[in-house]
Amino acid sequence: MNAVSFPALVFGTPRRLPKAKSLEGRVAVLDIAFAGSQGSGFDKVTQPFIDQLGPRLRVWVDHHDHDQHLRFAGDPRFVLSKKSEHGACPEMIDPPLVQRIGPIDTICCHNDFDGLASAAKWMLGGVEPYPGCDADARAIDTRMGVPSSLATIIDRALRARPRDEALYAMVVRYLAQGQKDQASFESISGAADELLPIERETRRLAKGYRRLGDGVVGLDVTGHRAAIDKTLLLLLGQELEKVSLVVDRDTVSVAAQFDSGYDFLKMFGVSGGMPTRVALTRNQLPSILMALGLPSEAAQLLVPLG
Repeated sequence: MNAVSFPALVFGTPRRLPKAKSLEGRVAVLDIAFAGSQGSGFDKVTQPFIDQLGPRLRVWVDHHDHDQHLRFAGDPRFVLSKKSEHGACPEMIDPPLVQRIGPIDTICCHNDFDGLASAAKWMLGGVEPYPGCDADARAIDTRMGVPSSLATIIDRALRARPRDEALYAMVVRYLAQGQKDQASFESISGAADELLPIERETRRLAKGYRRLGDGVVGLDVTGHRAAIDKTLLLLLGQELEKVSLVVDRDTVSVAAQFDSGYDFLKMFGVSGGMPTRVALTRNQLPSILMALGLPSEAAQLLVPLG
């Protein structure tokens, strides 16, 4: 990264953390939620990762709800909040925190705009990569408000290539180095353009939403092979009713607006994550419908689109 020495970058998700032994030196974990109760949960994923890092884990900053946060309340390395307290992670990072933690060798962050902006801000000593970056992260992570044109391009690029780690690293470098690399910007913009056909297909599919009951629409995309943007698909459903539900081969995704007042974590008995968006296993569909106050017959309306 030019003449400036930045920490190594590694990317993860709550249920797909890197091996602790693969991370060099002192580690900061940013915007990665503790794993929830679905599938491989906290005891199988998060706690072993923490234990294996041991004293090399210097800080963990996250803003997703989890019932295990209380366990770490007395540990100054853990800077944890609820989504309702901080809509995005970068706003939790400031110069005093970075100074208190001291030198970091590796940053392990989430692979969305929120997480990548958090990594860039940490690299810059707790200063925003550009004025308004924190607000952009909040707008994108809560899907409320209008992010800047730059943040929109980056978010679209990441949604178009959700598994492209080279793109993640490019975004962090671009943000941390003052957005001066035109070649990187052109690459990011090119990736963003790849979302256009995905959006068209997603909007086409959204026409198949069915009203399942009072305040809930649903769609079954099982077997559909073309790429879609599930975030957009859920948002389009919320234009029809307060709650949107999307079923695929393995999961049931349920979402509502950030300020809707819904807490799906409590409603569905999930230990951690975002209160207004959850992904559960498909075999839980009957209990999900029941928790939403829908009759069991509602499942018959979810006919796979193919």
